[in-house]
Amino acid sequence: MSALAMAIYFKGMTTREISDLTMNMVKTGQEFDLSQIQGIKVDKHSTGGVGDKVTLILAPLVASFGVPVAKMSGRGLGHTGGTIDKLEAIKGYEIERNQADFIKQVQEIGLSVIGQSDQLVKADKLLYALRDVTATVDTIPLIASSVMSKKIAAGADAILLDVTVGEGAFMKNIEDARKLARTMVDLGNAVGRKTVAVITDMSQPLGSAIGNRLEILEALEILQGKGREDITNFICELAQIMLSLANVEKTKEQVREHLVNGKALQKFEEMIVYQGGDIEDLYRTSSAEYVEEIRSSEDGFIVALPAKEFGLFAMRLGAGRAVKSDKLDYETGIVFSKKVGESVRKGEVIAKVYANKKISQDLVTEFQKYVKINDGVKSLREILEIIS
Repeated sequence: MSALAMAIYFKGMTTREISDLTMNMVKTGQEFDLSQIQGIKVDKHSTGGVGDKVTLILAPLVASFGVPVAKMSGRGLGHTGGTIDKLEAIKGYEIERNQADFIKQVQEIGLSVIGQSDQLVKADKLLYALRDVTATVDTIPLIASSVMSKKIAAGADAILLDVTVGEGAFMKNIEDARKLARTMVDLGNAVGRKTVAVITDMSQPLGSAIGNRLEILEALEILQGKGREDITNFICELAQIMLSLANVEKTKEQVREHLVNGKALQKFEEMIVYQGGDIEDLYRTSSAEYVEEIRSSEDGFIVALPAKEFGLFAMRLGAGRAVKSDKLDYETGIVFSKKVGESVRKGEVIAKVYANKKISQDLVTEFQKYVKINDGVKSLREILEIIS
């Protein structure tokens, strides 16, 4: 297997070869059969990022249009966060569901987000451990087969892939991101799953918040139609694509209406209650002991907020894991009040840091050092390309 991984690393694979590898990986574990659920089941996968709370909003938003969303999500590691960790910040929320309960929930309310079953694609874990020690992690056919085998085993009919690119993402440049997206789309379609990929910018954190409880609160804000315009617009565009994968055509305005009128929020609350979550706790603010305001040291425009640096900064506060066995502090993290392209005055608050240990002046200085300010205006687009 080490020799095979090395051969793939140096020689690449054809779509047919990747497809054969992927389907054989699928067969090494449990496969979810969602055929009892009526309609086209849609799923979404992100290749990871900082402050990525998209699933928390997108899944209930799509489900509020009557399109079933049966989703398995993972945990975070390093500077990237995991959807399941964010949901576990809600008291009582159960992430483990057997296949029968998972299907029953989607039949009844049209939505479920659970943790990835260890029984899925057993070969993937073994192969990944081998790739790790043979330096073959960074090869597109093996990344594509790893991602798609889990999505195919999870049983959805159609898949939206969010391939992040930039400093805070696994793919650092647009050419590699495009190649990975194209490979996964071709692979999905080759095995009978309608697949579309979007390439999205991860050079700055997504939205305002990084950290589990803080991202739940931002998700609720967006689900009430009160979120930042950039991330709200981005999620509405993704929802449009997911809905069209289920043959439901809606304008961006019609999609946004479900954020404003509370239908998406109602669907999110239904899921939380169905999976044992406490609704009062859902709306609770962060209980972090210390909140430090980070102020600008000069006038100008914010031109860079390096996602990876802030992801690692939040991890050190306890919001992420350096290794899999690390315990999370769900209350800690960062909330930005300014993003790239926005003007700032000297002394104005750029962000608030939430921590359960005293925040030293050194930490404040380090944070300020990462914020790049000058007199040039620069703004970023979330969706860079759509590959279908």
